[in-house]
Amino acid sequence: MGVIEETNVEQVTLALLDAANDKDPVVQEQVRKSILTLGNQQPDKVLSMCQDYLLKHPKLVVGYRVVVLQTIELVVKSKIDDISYPKIKNVIKLASDEMTKSKDVVLEWQQAASNILVAVGNKYINDIMEEILCKFQPGVLPHFFVVQTLANLSDSNVYGMVPFLSAILGTMLPMLGMAKQDNMKWVFSFALCRFSESILEYLANLDKAPDPTVRKDTFSSEINSAYDILFSSWIQSREAKLRLTVAEALGSMSHLMAHDKLEEQLPKLLPTILGLYKKNAEHYIISKSLCQVMEASVNMSSRVLETQIDGLLLALHQQICSPVDFSNPPTVKNHNEVLRCFSILANTFLDRLMVFVLQRLENSNERNRMGSLAVLRHLINSSTSTMETKKFLILASIRQPLADHSNKVKKRVVQVISAMAHHGYLELDGGDLLVRFIIQHCALPDTYHVLWPMLLCYLTANQYANATTPLCKSLILLANKKQAAQEPNFTIDFSAKGSSLPSQYVLMIRLFVNASFPFRCRGHGAPSLSLLNAISPNIHPNAEQLWEKEIPKLLNYLEESTEESLDQKKWEESLLQLLSKTLTAINEGQWSGQLAVEATRYLPTYNDSLDEKSFLYRCVGVILQQCYNKELVRKQLQEILINARHNDAIERTGVAMGIGLCASSHLDGTLEKLVEFGKSEVFRKASGIFGLLKDKNDVDLEKMKSTLILCYGYVAIHAPEDQLLTRIDSVILLNISKHFNTKVLGIKVETKDLTMKLSLIHSVGLIAKAISTCVRKQGFLFSRKQELMGVMMDFIKAEPADVMRTPVRHHVLTTCANLVNLDPPLTENENFDLLKTCLNGVYGLPTADTPDKGKDEEALDPKQREALYSDTFKALHELLRNVLARDLNPDGLQSLFKHIESWLSSGQEHERERAVKSTAELLQFYLDNLSVKNLVTFHNLGALLGRLAPRCTDPNPEVRRAAIDCVYSLMYIQLRYEGFSLDYKDDSVESLLDVREKLSNPDHSVLYKTCSELTKVISKRLPQQQMSSLLFMLFDGLVDSQSNCSRASSVILNTLLKNRGAGLQDLVPEMLEVLHNRLQAITEEQVKVAVGQSILILATQHLQTVVNTLVAYPLPYDSWSCEMWLALGADSTLALQIMEMIIEKLYVMVPYVDKKESMMRPGLTKVATSHPLAMTCALREMMLNGQSADAVAAVFPKLFSALLVRLGSSVGVQLPKDLNSNSKISERKTSNKNNVANCDVCGVAVEALRILLARAQLDAVVKSLDEEGAWDKMKNPQQHTTGVTMLSRAMAKHAGPRLPAIVESLCPSLSNIYECQRITITAFFSELLNHHVATELMILDMLMNNMMERITDSCGTVRMLAVRGLGNIAVGSPEKVNKYAKELLAAMSSGMEEKDDPEKHITLEAMSGMSKILLYLDQKNVQLLVVYIFMKIKPFLENENDDIRCASIMLMGNLSKFGSGEPVFKDQIHNVLVSLLLHLSDPNPQVVKACKYAMRVCAPVVGSVQISAMFQNHLHEEKGLHYGEFINDLTKYIIQDFPGMLNFYHITVIQFFKSNWAEIRASAAMFIGFLLGNLPDEHFSHMNMGSVTNGLVILLQDPDPLVRVKAAEAMGNFH
Repeated sequence: MGVIEETNVEQVTLALLDAANDKDPVVQEQVRKSILTLGNQQPDKVLSMCQDYLLKHPKLVVGYRVVVLQTIELVVKSKIDDISYPKIKNVIKLASDEMTKSKDVVLEWQQAASNILVAVGNKYINDIMEEILCKFQPGVLPHFFVVQTLANLSDSNVYGMVPFLSAILGTMLPMLGMAKQDNMKWVFSFALCRFSESILEYLANLDKAPDPTVRKDTFSSEINSAYDILFSSWIQSREAKLRLTVAEALGSMSHLMAHDKLEEQLPKLLPTILGLYKKNAEHYIISKSLCQVMEASVNMSSRVLETQIDGLLLALHQQICSPVDFSNPPTVKNHNEVLRCFSILANTFLDRLMVFVLQRLENSNERNRMGSLAVLRHLINSSTSTMETKKFLILASIRQPLADHSNKVKKRVVQVISAMAHHGYLELDGGDLLVRFIIQHCALPDTYHVLWPMLLCYLTANQYANATTPLCKSLILLANKKQAAQEPNFTIDFSAKGSSLPSQYVLMIRLFVNASFPFRCRGHGAPSLSLLNAISPNIHPNAEQLWEKEIPKLLNYLEESTEESLDQKKWEESLLQLLSKTLTAINEGQWSGQLAVEATRYLPTYNDSLDEKSFLYRCVGVILQQCYNKELVRKQLQEILINARHNDAIERTGVAMGIGLCASSHLDGTLEKLVEFGKSEVFRKASGIFGLLKDKNDVDLEKMKSTLILCYGYVAIHAPEDQLLTRIDSVILLNISKHFNTKVLGIKVETKDLTMKLSLIHSVGLIAKAISTCVRKQGFLFSRKQELMGVMMDFIKAEPADVMRTPVRHHVLTTCANLVNLDPPLTENENFDLLKTCLNGVYGLPTADTPDKGKDEEALDPKQREALYSDTFKALHELLRNVLARDLNPDGLQSLFKHIESWLSSGQEHERERAVKSTAELLQFYLDNLSVKNLVTFHNLGALLGRLAPRCTDPNPEVRRAAIDCVYSLMYIQLRYEGFSLDYKDDSVESLLDVREKLSNPDHSVLYKTCSELTKVISKRLPQQQMSSLLFMLFDGLVDSQSNCSRASSVILNTLLKNRGAGLQDLVPEMLEVLHNRLQAITEEQVKVAVGQSILILATQHLQTVVNTLVAYPLPYDSWSCEMWLALGADSTLALQIMEMIIEKLYVMVPYVDKKESMMRPGLTKVATSHPLAMTCALREMMLNGQSADAVAAVFPKLFSALLVRLGSSVGVQLPKDLNSNSKISERKTSNKNNVANCDVCGVAVEALRILLARAQLDAVVKSLDEEGAWDKMKNPQQHTTGVTMLSRAMAKHAGPRLPAIVESLCPSLSNIYECQRITITAFFSELLNHHVATELMILDMLMNNMMERITDSCGTVRMLAVRGLGNIAVGSPEKVNKYAKELLAAMSSGMEEKDDPEKHITLEAMSGMSKILLYLDQKNVQLLVVYIFMKIKPFLENENDDIRCASIMLMGNLSKFGSGEPVFKDQIHNVLVSLLLHLSDPNPQVVKACKYAMRVCAPVVGSVQISAMFQNHLHEEKGLHYGEFINDLTKYIIQDFPGMLNFYHITVIQFFKSNWAEIRASAAMFIGFLLGNLPDEHFSHMNMGSVTNGLVILLQDPDPLVRVKAAEAMGNFH
C-alpha cells in the first residue's frame, strides 16, 4: 500500500469512477486507463470499489454502468492471476447479477457483464459454470445472455467447456420447445452452432485435450434431438436473421449427427437449405451451411447426394452466376463458398458435374456462360488429379465460347485459358486453337466476285452506295476488256425480257449525280465519270464522241482538286453543261423525254441525300429545256411540285432551280403551271380550316408557298430578257404577293413563317438582278420599288447581328443596289434608313473564318461562308457607289461618311478594314467623277482628315494602305476644289504614294516616320480655318480602339500644339478638360504619355493657367487628374518650383479641425482641411514622374520631414463632408461623390512618402517596408507607431547619411501643439536609437536629450515611446549605456511604477528596456537594486497580458547574472521556479520561449547540477520540448536534490490548480502526477495528500477536457 493513505486511493478511485462517463471520449479513455493502472497495482481494492459503486448507484444510466463493467473486464483480463479468489467469486456474482438483473434484453449493458464472465471463465471455468448453471435450470427458460455467455465461453475456452457440454445440452434440449420468442430461438441456435464448433475443434485436437476419451457419438443423441426442433420448426421462421443462424447451426451440427440420422434427413435437409436462397438476401451463411452438410455427407460416404445432385447443381450454378461485388465482402465470401461446394461435388460426381457445366456453356444467357466458365476455371485450378481424364473434353467444349461476342465472356474465357495453360492443356491436340484465340480473335476472308453486266444492278441501289468505287472500277476493267476484245456481250440489252438491270436512263442519271459530289462514298465521283465514258455506247451511241472529249477534262480537274479546294458551284455547272451538250448531241426528243420521265421518277432515291437530290432537280430542269413536248414538260413539272418534300430547305431550292432552268425554254408554260399549282386542290387540302384539320404528316402550307415563291425568282433569273418585264408585275410579283400575304376573314395578314421570308428575300433578289439586267436595254418605271425597298430593309433589320448563315444580306443589297438606280428616286429619309440599315447589317458581322456557334445544321462550311461574305461586300460597295452618284458633292459625301465614320475606330480589325476600304472606294469614285464648275469650299476636309489620318498607322496593313489612299484622294479633291486641273500632280501629295509602299513594314519607327511625313503634307495643304476642327477630331483619335492610331493622333496633335499652341490661351481650360475626358478612355500607355506631353507643352506656354485649373479639380483626384499632375513632374525646373511652394504651405497650413460629429455623440472628430490634402495629392502625383528625381533630390530632407509630419497629422482624420465645395468643375462634383467615400486622408500621405523614397532611389527602404506591411500599419491608428518604427528602422539601415538633415528638420516639430505629430516624431526618433548609426552620425546626444524631455510629456503614448527609445540605446549603442546609467535606471524604474498607465504599456516598455540595458550595465550600478527589481517583477508573472508576462520573465532571466552567489536571489528563483515550469506550457509561444530562456540563464543559480544540466540541454527557444518527459525527469531531481522543499513545491503547484489558463491547470495536474509517481515512500511525509487529492478531484470536474485528462492521468499514480 505504501504511504499513500487508503482513503486517498479510495477518494481518487471514486472520483475516477464518477468521471468514467465523461462526455469527452479522450477523458473517458484516460479515466479508464487510470482506473486500470490503479487496478493493476491494487486489483482487489479497485474491483471492490467498482463493485461497491455499482451497488450503491443502482439507478446509474446504462451507458455509465457499461463503462464501469468494461473497466472491471479490463482489470480482470490483465491481472486475473493476481486477483484473490474471494474477489473472483464476488466479481462472478456481480457480473452474473448485472447480466440478469433485467429480464428484458439490454444489449450493451448485459453484453458488458457477459464479457466479464467470459474473461473470468478463461481461468475459473468451474466457478463460472457453478454460477451460470444456477441460472440455467431444467424446465425454466433461461435469460438470453446466460445462453449467449455459455456460447461465448465454449468459443473462448474450448478445453474447459467441452466436458460440460453434454450436461448443458441435456438441460437445454427441453428448453428448446419452451422458446417462443425469436430472440430466444436465435440465441439457442447460436449456442448450438458454437457448441458444435467447439466439440469439432476439441475432437480435432485430442492430443492437447484434457480428456482424450471424448468421442463424437458422445453428443450425437442430444444433437439429433436439437436438430429435430431446429429443422422441423425454427428454420421456417419469418425472421431472416433467425433462419440464417439456424441454417448456420445445422451446418455445424451435421458433422456431429449420427450417420443414420443424417442419412435419413439429407433428402429433406438439402432442399430446405437450398430453399433459403430465395427467402434471404444474404447468401453467404446459407452457402457455408450447405458446404458443411455436403462435406459431412461425403465424409460418411452417403448415397443421398446422388439423388439430390440435379437440384444442387441448379441452385449452386445460379449462385455462381450472381455478380460479385468486391466492395461488399459477403458476396465475395459467398462466391468462394459456392466454389468449395463445386469442389466437394467434383470429388464424387465429376462426370455429372462436367456434363452439367459444359452444357451451360452453350446457354444463350451471358451470365450463365460466365458462371460456368468460373466453375470450370476453379475445377482446373483446384482438382488437378481428378481432372486429368477430362482435359480433352474441356478442350473440345471450350471452342463454343471462343466465338462469343460478349467482351465479359471473352475476358472470362481468357482467364480459363490461362488456367489451362498452367496445367498443361495447351500442349495437347487442339490447344493451338486457344493460343490463336488469344493472339487474334478473327480473320475475315475476301469473298468478292464480279459479274458482267449483273453488277450494274448494284450501282443504282442505295444500300450499296459505299461499294460504288470498287463496283465502278471492276465494271470499267470488264467493259474495257470486253470492248477491246470486241466481245458481243459488251453491248447490253436493257429491254431484254426478264432482265433485272436498271435502264440506261437511270444508269446515266445515277452516275451523273454520283459525280456531282465526287469525294463522297470513298471518292465515287471520278470512277462514276470514268464508267460513264467506258459504257457510253450502251447509254447512247451519239454520246460516245462527246464524252471521250469532255469527261477526261473533268477527270483532270478532279485530280488537281481536293475535297476542300473543289469549287462546288463551278463543278456542278460543268456537269450541267455536259448534260446539256449531251442532249444536244443525242438530239432525240423522245429519248430526252424518256430521260426526263425516269429522272423525275428516280428523285425519291435521294430522299436521304438532299444536296444530291437538289442537283438531280437541276438536271431535270436542263433536260426539260430540250424537251419540245409541252404536255410532257407540264406533266413533269406537276410531278415535281406534287412529290417534292417542301418541308426541307435544300429540296425547295433544288425544285425552284430546276423549274427556273425549265423556264428559259418554256416561260409561259412554266408560269401557268406555277399559277395553276398555287390554286390546286393540294393547296386547299394543306390549308384546311385555318390549318386546324391538317394531318400531322401533311406538308406544311407555308413551306409549299415558300417553294412557289422561290420558283418565281428562279423563273425570273432564267427568263428570256425580252419577255420578262411585261410579266414582272402582272404575274410574278402578283403571285409572290398572294402567297406571301394571307387573307383571314378578308383581312391581309403577313406571314410569320421564317422559311417564307427567306424564300421571298431570295426570290426578290433574283428578280431585282433580272430587272437590273433588262433595264440596261430598255426603259422601265418600277412602281413597286419603294414597297420592295421597305420590305428588304425590314428583312435586313431582322437578321442576327453576330452571324451570316444565309444569303439574305447579299440578295437584299444586290436588290437595293439595282433598285436605287431605278426611278422613282428615294426620299432623304428613305436614303438615310437604307444606308444605316445596310451598313449596320454588314460591317458588324464577324469575320468569315469565325466559327459559327449555332446549331450544326445551321452552320455553313468555310468555303460557302467565304464566298457569301465576298458577294455581300461587293454588293454593298455597289450600293454605296450608286447612292453617292446621285448626290456627288461635299454634303452628299458627308451624309454617306457619317454612317461609316463610327466604324473607322472600331475595336474589331475586320470592321475597320471594311469601313476604310469602303471610304477609299467612295473617295476614289468621288474624285473620278467630280466635276467642279464653281470654286467652292471643301468644308469637311479637316473633319475627314482628323478621322482618316490616324488610320495610316493602323495595326492592319490593309487599313493603313486604304487610309493613305483616302488621304491621297482627299488632298486631290481639295486641290480640285481650289481650282487645279484634273491632271495636276502635287509633289507633296504624290509623296504619299512612297509612304504607301513603306506601310507594309509594321515597324513602329517606320509608322511614326510615316505619320510625320503625313503631318507635313496636311500642314502644308490644310486651310487655317479648318485647324480647330482637325485638332478636336485628333482629340477624339486619342481614344481610338487601336493603339497605333491613337499614338498617331497624339503625334500629330503634339506637333501642331508646339507649332501653334502659343495662340490658344483662351482654349487652355477647355482643352485641359477635353484631355481629362479623353484620358478616361485611353488604355494605351504611350498615348497617355503623349497626352502628358500635351499638358506639359501647354504648361510651359501657360503655367499659371494650367496649375490653377488642375488645383481646382475635385478631390480626391480621379486617376486622370492624377495623370495630368504627373505630367508636370516631367520638367524638373518646373517641378522644383511647385514642390518648394507646397513644402512651405504644408508647414503653415492647419492640417485638420476638431468638429463635433453629432449632437447625439460625445467627443470631437478630426476633419481634414482640403487645401493641404490637395497639395499632398499633387506632390504624390508629381513625384510619380521619374523625371522629377532631380527636383526631389534637391529638397529631399525637407520633403521627407514635411511628409512625415503630414502623415502624423493625418492618422485617424476624416474627410470633410463638403470636400469639393470650392471646386470649379461642377459637372465632376456629382460623379466624384462615390470616390470621396474611398478617399483616405492618411493613405494619401503614406503613398506620397512611399513614392518620395522610391524617387530618391531608396529602393532598399521601400522593399523592406513593403515586405513588412509597414504602410498599412502607418495608416492604422492602432498600429501607426509600429509602422513609423519600421520606417525609422529601414532609414537607419539603408539611408543613414540622410538622417542628420532629417533629424534637424524634425526637431522643431517635437514641441508642436499637435499631439499626433509629437507621437509620430518620437516613434521615429525612438527607433533610430536602436541602431548604431545614431552614434556614427553624431546625433545620439540630440536624440537622447529629446527622449529625456519626452519622458514627462503630457501624452502617455509619447512617454511610452520615449521609454522605449531610451531602452533602445542598449541595442544601438551598448557602449554608451553606462554613460547614461543613472538616467536610464531612473527612467525604467519610474516607468515600472507608472500610475497613469491602465493598459500597462509604459510598464511593459520599462521592463523590456530594463532587460536590454541590464545586459550592458556594470555590476556596481545594479547590485544594490537586484532584489528590489525582482520584487517589482514577481506580480507580473501571472499577468493576463501575454507581452507583460513575457517581458517580466525575460527581465528575471537578465537579472540572474547580478544575483549569482547571492543566497537571497537563489531563494527568489526557487520562489518562482514552479511558475516558470508550468508556463512552459503557456498558450502563448513567446511566453514559452521566455521561460526557456529565463530558466536556462538562471540554471546556475538554482543549486542543482542535474537540474542545471537539464535546463541547459532541453530548454532551447527554437527547439521543441516533450513536456511530460521533461517534468517526469525533473521531479526525480527535485526529489533527490531538494527534499526539504517538497512541501513548498507541491503546495505551490496546487495553487495553480486555479489558474486562469487551462494549459497551466493541466500542467499543474501533470506535475503533481509525476511528483507522486516518482516519490519514494520516505518522502511522503512532506506531502499534504488531502490537499492533493481534493485538488485533483476538483480538476477532474474542470470544464476543459485537457485538464480532466491530465487530472485523471495524475490520479493513476495514487499507488
